Amino acid sequence: MSLRDKVPVGVDDPKDIMENGREAWRLLGILSEFVEGAERLSPIRPAVSMFGSARLAPEHPYYQLAERIARKLSDAGFAVISGGGPGIMEAANKGAFFGRSPSVGLNIQLPHEQHANPYQDVSQTFRHFFARKYMFVRFASAYVVMPGGFGTLDELLEVMTLIQTGKSRRIPVILVHRPFWQGFLDWLEAKLAGEGMIDPDDLLIAQVIDDPDAIVAAIFKHYETRGFEPLPHERQLMLQL
Repeated sequence: MSLRDKVPVGVDDPKDIMENGREAWRLLGILSEFVEGAERLSPIRPAVSMFGSARLAPEHPYYQLAERIARKLSDAGFAVISGGGPGIMEAANKGAFFGRSPSVGLNIQLPHEQHANPYQDVSQTFRHFFARKYMFVRFASAYVVMPGGFGTLDELLEVMTLIQTGKSRRIPVILVHRPFWQGFLDWLEAKLAGEGMIDPDDLLIAQVIDDPDAIVAAIFKHYETRGFEPLPHERQLMLQL
């Protein structure tokens, strides 16, 4: 059998044409999410992306802590970007909504759990996680990560990987509530760094700060000698995310 014999045939089949057409429209839909999201968020600077569990009620201490942090960030001049849903996302939007700066929700269409919270000055809905994740990184001057589940870990490890590999500028990545995160940090040090999977310096990408005022101060300290706008070489990095 020749190589030619192995090439699939039937590209002119009407079913193939229809399927290819659907795929093309799907790709255009994905592109539109990037374009529309970037247009909506580009005027909102500086901003802090906040993450955490969608499953926590307003009376939960983590929710209340996230709301206090977001309010302080908003009053300090930072827009707050969250996933736009319930739980910690709602707390982040709520704190910012009643502060001085915009509250931004990047909602995602999911079969369960996700519904848009009412505390959003700017609301954008995505069908695809990767387009939404791009917006979190592209327009953030810092990350504040509350306790959460798989989605929270996904966002945290995404930005840590981008910073580690030089695909993103180095921004403050702040973990909140040390009792929750300490076991994870110990595992990173013992297993990933201890067994040579990452460099020990990679552990410095994230820091733990529990006090809301100290979180705001740490972000300002990071930018005190350079301002919040990306430097020229950082702009080039952001174009290659």
